[in-house]
Amino acid sequence: MEIFQVEGTLVCTQRVAGLRHSSLRVLKSARGTLQVAVDPVGVNPGNWVFTASGSAARYAAESFEVLTDLTVCGIIDNWPPSEETPDSAGAPASA
Repeated sequence: MEIFQVEGTLVCTQRVAGLRHSSLRVLKSARGTLQVAVDPVGVNPGNWVFTASGSAARYAAESFEVLTDLTVCGIIDNWPPSEETPDSAGAPASA
C-alpha cells in the first residue's frame, strides 16, 4: 500500500470493457509522479488516500474483473507524516 494525494478526476469516454464505469482519479506520489487509480470510494481532489496495487487492486475494486493495478482503498482522515516526506507540509495534521 502507498499514500497519495488526489490531484483530480480523469475523464475517459472511450475505455476497455474491463474498466466498465469505474471512476478514475489522478494521484500524486510523494516524489511528484502522477498515476491513475480506480476509485470505488468516492474521493475528492486534495484528499490523502491509501491504495492497493497489483492483483490486490483488482480485489479492492470490488470485482476481480475490473482491469486495474492501482485502486483507492480509503481516505486518510489523520496521520502523522514523517518530516522527511517531501510533501508532508500539506499532509493532514495529527490530532
